[in-house]
Amino acid sequence: MLTIGMIGGTSWESTAVYYRLINSDVKRRLGGFHSARMVIVSVDFAELEQFMPLGQWDEIGARLADAARAVEAGGADILMLSANTMHQCAEAVQAAVWLPFIHIADVTADAIDAAGHKRVGLLGTRYVMEREFLRQRLESRGLEVLVPEEPDRTTIHDIIFKELVLGEIRGDSRAAFLGVIERLREGGAEGVVLACTEFGLLVADGDASVPLFDTTILHARRAVDMAIGGTER
Repeated sequence: MLTIGMIGGTSWESTAVYYRLINSDVKRRLGGFHSARMVIVSVDFAELEQFMPLGQWDEIGARLADAARAVEAGGADILMLSANTMHQCAEAVQAAVWLPFIHIADVTADAIDAAGHKRVGLLGTRYVMEREFLRQRLESRGLEVLVPEEPDRTTIHDIIFKELVLGEIRGDSRAAFLGVIERLREGGAEGVVLACTEFGLLVADGDASVPLFDTTILHARRAVDMAIGGTER
């Protein structure tokens, strides 16, 4: 089994979800007392979050690159970054190490292709919805990507930063979230990408009127595929 390397801490709640998903999948596939071989370097999210509203992504990228080098030094065979928004810095992370990098948008596009959809909504932090780093990667695979209008983008962003990353789950926020998904469906979305690792704390596939593609689940599953298969794809 290959060793999965992970940059975590953005947030720690989502990293815990990744850890559970990966180890549950390994146990399901291999049985017995099996668990994943992992190297996790967990950063302090507060030190990174302060640079986000200022647009200082180079500073964030430099710190994540340091974390990637620590993961590599720890003996990992493959690398993943356990946050959608931090994929803004994916190139800096990849350039810092020799490890094959599992990009969260690529595994999501694979799942959407397999489901036969071409037009999807994208939900995440404001940075995910308004910047191009994930949207363009999905569009490069021939997908049409829709994002919510205001004030829905603000609603989603606030649910993430004021509730989910703090471990707070609210029923009214879940209802508001599903309302945003419904408006994306009305706008033509055949499915919706849940591009925030904490969204799985709020909703799951089957809760909405369209298929939901949870990037965290898809990302974790691909890591296990690679680790157990022993191939770097």
